[in-house]
Amino acid sequence: MNAKTTKESRTIQASLVQPSDTNFHGTMFGGKMMAYIDEVAAIAAMRHSRRPVVTASIDSIDFLTPVKMGHSICLEAIISSTGKTSMEVFVKIISENLRTGERTLTATSFLTFVALGEDGKPTPVPPIVPETDEERYLFETAEERKKMRKERKRSTEAFVSQLNITKNI
Repeated sequence: MNAKTTKESRTIQASLVQPSDTNFHGTMFGGKMMAYIDEVAAIAAMRHSRRPVVTASIDSIDFLTPVKMGHSICLEAIISSTGKTSMEVFVKIISENLRTGERTLTATSFLTFVALGEDGKPTPVPPIVPETDEERYLFETAEERKKMRKERKRSTEAFVSQLNITKNI
């Protein structure tokens, strides 16, 4: 399977923050931003794999600054690393005060998607070739994030086991 560059799957999505997107502080609901993050990341993963994908995990969302009503948000998603059937996606969210032009890094997020074959089961994905300094940094630090994901999953499974919780409730 031929490797792909990050730019082949880069996905950019912009939105205007409307009153219905905001809380009583006049800032964007975190859940609304999370939905945008999942959507733009899924598109990037589908562009990379050219397959249907499912969200395997949302590893982190770090909200750095609030977004005010009337500002825009621009989400940029790239594939930061790949496994056999999985893809780690990095999403960067920039808000912009449309009156002043001031742009602010608002949030960052890492998600993992799995590509599905015709049978609905995980299927191999192409490796990624990072090109820019940012892409290389994300690629080089991916193994540590993967270890943290695995540890978090083990911890969750132990927690569920201790509480006698089953998946089929």
